[in-house]
Amino acid sequence: MEFLRSQKKILCISFLLHFSSLFFPSASYTLPDYYFINCGSTSTLRTYRRNFTGDQNSGNNVLFSRDGSSSASDQTLPADQLYQTARIFTKSSFYELDLDQDATYVLRLHFFPFPSLGNLANARFHVSASKFSLLSNFNVQNGGAFPLVEEFLMRIAAGKLKIQFKPDGEERSFAFVNAIEVFLAPPELVQDAALPRVTRQGSGENYNGVLDFPLRVVHRINVGGGNVTRETDTLLRYWVPDDVYLLFPNTAKNKIYSDEIKYPSGGATRFNAPDSVYNTAKEMNINGRSTSNNFNISWRFEVRKGVPHLVRLHFCDIVSQTTNEFFRFNLYIYGRFSSEVYPWGFISQLAAPFYIDFVVDSDDSGFMNVSVGPNSQSQFKTAILNGVEIMEVLGDKAPDSGDGDASRKRVFIVVGSCLGGLVLVALVFACVFLRLKKRKLKTVEALDWRLVRFQGGSSDSRTTVRTSVTGSPFADLNLGLRIPLSGILFATKQFDPKLMIGQGGFGKVYKGTLRNGTKVAIKRSEAGHGQGLAEFHTEIKVLSKIRHQHLVSLIGYCDERDEMILVYEFMENGTLREHLYGGDETACQFSWDERLQICSDAAKGIHYLHTGSSGTIIHRDIKSTNILLDDKYVAKVADFGLSRSGHRDQTHVSTEVKGSFGYLDPEYFRCLQLTQKSDVYSFGVVLLEVLCARLAVDPGLPREQVNLADWGLLWQRKGQLENIVDPCLVGKINPNSLRKFGETVEKCLQECGADRPNMVDVLWDLEYCRKLQHSTVPQQPYEDTTTEVSWGLPMPALQRLPSQSLSVDEDDSIHGSFTVAGSSQLNASEVFSQLSMDEAR
Repeated sequence: MEFLRSQKKILCISFLLHFSSLFFPSASYTLPDYYFINCGSTSTLRTYRRNFTGDQNSGNNVLFSRDGSSSASDQTLPADQLYQTARIFTKSSFYELDLDQDATYVLRLHFFPFPSLGNLANARFHVSASKFSLLSNFNVQNGGAFPLVEEFLMRIAAGKLKIQFKPDGEERSFAFVNAIEVFLAPPELVQDAALPRVTRQGSGENYNGVLDFPLRVVHRINVGGGNVTRETDTLLRYWVPDDVYLLFPNTAKNKIYSDEIKYPSGGATRFNAPDSVYNTAKEMNINGRSTSNNFNISWRFEVRKGVPHLVRLHFCDIVSQTTNEFFRFNLYIYGRFSSEVYPWGFISQLAAPFYIDFVVDSDDSGFMNVSVGPNSQSQFKTAILNGVEIMEVLGDKAPDSGDGDASRKRVFIVVGSCLGGLVLVALVFACVFLRLKKRKLKTVEALDWRLVRFQGGSSDSRTTVRTSVTGSPFADLNLGLRIPLSGILFATKQFDPKLMIGQGGFGKVYKGTLRNGTKVAIKRSEAGHGQGLAEFHTEIKVLSKIRHQHLVSLIGYCDERDEMILVYEFMENGTLREHLYGGDETACQFSWDERLQICSDAAKGIHYLHTGSSGTIIHRDIKSTNILLDDKYVAKVADFGLSRSGHRDQTHVSTEVKGSFGYLDPEYFRCLQLTQKSDVYSFGVVLLEVLCARLAVDPGLPREQVNLADWGLLWQRKGQLENIVDPCLVGKINPNSLRKFGETVEKCLQECGADRPNMVDVLWDLEYCRKLQHSTVPQQPYEDTTTEVSWGLPMPALQRLPSQSLSVDEDDSIHGSFTVAGSSQLNASEVFSQLSMDEAR
């Protein structure tokens, strides 16, 4: 019945598409010549098949704020000339364009930072247009490697279009833009019709008025094909390959169609997507699998949490041989919504494209999953997908659109004058009152910072202590770690932007100094930025129970006045990633032995999480940015907001998928069962990062190199891992050490979790890699990855060492010596974690 209802919806959409094509034929549309603006320039530049006119010579149809704006240029850059100039705004400014008809328009903003613009970290600003906020607290963070193009689809009335740029108000902040495009969109590009809606519960009521709000393009994917550049696309768009988003590469194969794509009435047009999108597809890789074809092809796309998105899926039957009358397949979104796709129901013709639109409410995972799979009623047990477009529906009004009329302003002036007198009188009384009260009470900011144990919760706190009667899951927080907000403000100098050292999923990170002189890192949650209340409580509960020399220590937290703040020990040398490929000049100063030491340190911390006295803790977000280095380059694992706790005898934890793309355990994603081996897989990706000094996922590379895990395994299985090592390490790694390291990576990245080693085994292998780096030890029988002979090793090579484990009630200081493990409670299979060996497993 669900399929029948979905089919009716699809047929309705098909009718609407056919109806629109009759009254708005694409043949009547040609790509306009305006507006294409070369910001900060006096000259006209021909690029992307259009003339970009310098904003200083654009005539009366284009105006911009000259007060508070200036131009910048850098002719030495190797980038396209369009990105060698920019317009800079030091206060709220705007461009104003004349539009001659009510219609849907394409608006593109180009950003490419270069040294002449100043400190990129200070360029944090807001962009609005037509009374809607388009970019809020926006910051170009790509470091100048590639231009960033933000694209929007907007229904705009004829008249003046004002595009406003507003610095965020902080000192030295500014806004900038390199180029602007505003042009009329084809009438059939987005139809303002009722669309099927996918909610968190599944299928919902139809969504009306999708063009009542701007649409921000988040993803534009050419499934099964390569890059489609602006020079070749029909609307100057850019499409990227899908491989980096594909969850299980072996489930799909590329399909390329060499004949002509047909565009009959009632289907998609070349302006919906170009030929290069419709003549390529991903098809089920039935021949490439030894099992049955009862599986799906799945993609995962990063999206903003909890907001509606227009999702457009492009299809073109280029797999059927003679007719598509007997071909149908299933479409799934988030695994909770399904619909049947029947190409014949759209167009009874092969190689004729069509698309289906949905409005999808994203969940709290920050990702959107799309799958296609076989249909039991189809004669052909396969499925295809040609393209994906995801656009966020922007419903926020601009904070100040500047469209108030003069009469309203006069009212404000009159009322303001009257209220000003009253406020002045009130301030006088308030000053007298506070002066008298100050003799009795000390201000909050003047209180000394102490880690004191409170007997009750603050009335201003969102984590106020609750009794067991309330059933609150957060009633067991360690209140002895609570720090007053006044202490946080003192440490960060009122959150001085100069002290900001980073920004992540939780919010901004500041360097601070407590009243007792302790240097700390302070993470301040930012509303709507990413992780929220649950992650905040998880991190407090996990870190208040554990202490380990290779885990970043939680010093305290603050939850006053709607603030969620975490305070950690300060790690002087930042993240591991920064030193591998973050532009840090110290990257090549890390020798292979030092890199192995850092990996061993991190492995010790993860192993303690898995086997420590407080029970099993699965980190769930192991990556190079969550491994930090202190002033002596000792590595410590950080960021426990996504971690999950369990009993040591539990085989898995059933939970929704969370983590970072490129590091996710494929078995965890497929089965929704989280195990310790999920951390092992993620750590295997980190090991490859350390070896290759590159991103876990890099869409800018050739298709076979996009995913580091797949690429690394490819070379490892060829026995040629030395071909992809960091150029800084070429010729400096002992071949035996590299061979053992490659075997360790391969074991960590096994598809099935049961085939992966425990962290203690990984740690043992890493220590042996270090030993091999300084010796010429030949390969021994027990080094064979297919043989398990650990218990047969000679006992004289073993030496018992003290445990480094700490219970929750022990003192926080670190004592004793540490070699491998962090737990004194080990079973027989883990006994080697307490032993120092002269040889590897």
